[in-house]
Amino acid sequence: MINIKIRRPKIEDIQELNQFFRIVITDTFNKEGIGDKLEGIKNQIEIKEKYLITDFESNGEKRYFLIALNNEKIIGSIEYGPASDFICNYTNNALKGLTEIGTVFVHPDYQKMGIGNLLLKKMYITLQDRGIEESCLDSGYISAQKIWKKKFGEPDYLLNDYWEKGNDHMIWKIKVCELLNEH
Repeated sequence: MINIKIRRPKIEDIQELNQFFRIVITDTFNKEGIGDKLEGIKNQIEIKEKYLITDFESNGEKRYFLIALNNEKIIGSIEYGPASDFICNYTNNALKGLTEIGTVFVHPDYQKMGIGNLLLKKMYITLQDRGIEESCLDSGYISAQKIWKKKFGEPDYLLNDYWEKGNDHMIWKIKVCELLNEH
């Protein structure tokens, strides 16, 4: 039986969370068939681990994670922080200063069960409670892009063939209040 609890991570969760990042990122790269897998996987894991440390060091001010657990096992994560350099560069700084929702990960064994939606809803409420009205999100993963298009419509910025022919990168600008009204 699935019993989902969403909470902030604790210091003692770091090792399990880093292992969770490895599992989800490796699985995603394999499913997506993304280019230079080993280097890309390593890079993505390092970024997530760094973001997690930033959350703890800033007490959630510079990065803010939420995790989903099933019977105390980490099965999902989401975080927000400042819009990445990537987003700022590819939008000519149009989204600079916005909060970026990122690291929306669900363990492969728990995908398509609504856990990502639970994490998103909790994050929308957190953003609203903190007075954040607009946010952004980007994705280079084809499977995730399908989900985001369904939720947010067509991307505000489309980087055609960014990864390779037929594999685009997408960026959305989203209004938090509109997202809360949809759920």
